[in-house]
Amino acid sequence: MADAARRLTALAEEVLGAPLPLRIRAWDRSEYGPPGTPVLVIRRRRALRRLLWKPGELGLARAWVAGDIDVEGDLYEALDLLAGSLWERGEGTPRSGLAALLAAVRDPRLRAAGGELVRLAGPGLPPRPPREEARRTSGPLHTLRRDKQSISHHYDVGNTFYERVLGPSMVYSCAYWGTGEDGATTLEEAQRAKLDLVCRKLALEPGQRLLDVGCGWGSMVLHAAREYGVSAVGITLSEEQAAYARKRIAEAGLTERIEIRVQDYREISDGPFDAISSIGMAEHVGSARYAEYAADVHALLKPGGRLLNHQIARRPLKDEEAYEVDEFIDRYVFPDGELAPVGRTVAQLEEAGFEVRDVESLREHYALTLRQWVANLQQHWAEAVELTSPGRARVWRLYMAASALSFERNRIGVNQVLAVRTPESGAAGMPLRARDWR
Repeated sequence: MADAARRLTALAEEVLGAPLPLRIRAWDRSEYGPPGTPVLVIRRRRALRRLLWKPGELGLARAWVAGDIDVEGDLYEALDLLAGSLWERGEGTPRSGLAALLAAVRDPRLRAAGGELVRLAGPGLPPRPPREEARRTSGPLHTLRRDKQSISHHYDVGNTFYERVLGPSMVYSCAYWGTGEDGATTLEEAQRAKLDLVCRKLALEPGQRLLDVGCGWGSMVLHAAREYGVSAVGITLSEEQAAYARKRIAEAGLTERIEIRVQDYREISDGPFDAISSIGMAEHVGSARYAEYAADVHALLKPGGRLLNHQIARRPLKDEEAYEVDEFIDRYVFPDGELAPVGRTVAQLEEAGFEVRDVESLREHYALTLRQWVANLQQHWAEAVELTSPGRARVWRLYMAASALSFERNRIGVNQVLAVRTPESGAAGMPLRARDWR
């Protein structure tokens, strides 16, 4: 079979209804497609068997993680070209390149052309899923036990791996970049600027008590305690994050002012707090639990206390019943994670009793942050593979690159929502001028 690339191209173009924008190189060393473009490399026929046994997103995701398929050249360009092909055929919703490719393999025309796919795939049993795939207990979503499993899958993969990707700040949410006037032009500076922005929006003062929900490796509580004199409690469901954060706190000499707990937000019973930060955590809550989450953090605040909720948002759909979690993300990146439109988040916070005082979009900031994380990963690729696995490193590379493009193209966003548990007197303690946070 010396013409596999040409036959695969013909099959793909039948599905897309347009010329394939990438060149294909197949396992038989054949190549076909436009020159000068990124190359979609089909390393093994097993990739096609994965699609036959699991048509759609999951089969394709497994092929990528297992290294059965790859991209040679600029991954960002490849994903953008794939997205463009789907738009040309009239897809109604803008997609990232990753989502476009996943949509293509679900197309009925691919299943209709299954005979050709079978001939190309050759004989073989269903391939086993890569070991990096999440294993979860059955039953309802977002129980205490299942959420802990999901968080462990994503975060308990080695603190050193995250050091290489995130850099010294160890902040796993979007940074706050500057133009050069404020000096926030490196990842470390921009992450510090983001932490300081949160502290200023919360109007933190010495002696106050802060709760950081989903504290990660402790960066927020460290910054708040060191720079603003607060006492802080940070909670996470990741044992590895907690151990790392406690070590950093001890080295900073702040153990008397900062406590790190392995605890779910639903288990906190020692409120109230003067302020609560939730940075990149609420995506894990789930739509079925979001009202409970909003009510819980409201109850944990003192009257007049502020919540800073920093959360990724998807674009609203015409038919919200049609929303489906991407299988690649669900199986390999954030098990059970869900995104909601920012309008729904604001509404649910208000329904819980909050007064929402400010919403700030940081969409472009996240795109810049993700590109820096991808660059860090590629710079430390060999070590990242050794620290985790080839499949795990491939998951993070694809996920972060595709996400960067999604933020750049306005397919998803990220917002900081500042809300107050306004007392009955109506005195919210907010400045008269917007964004004058002090």
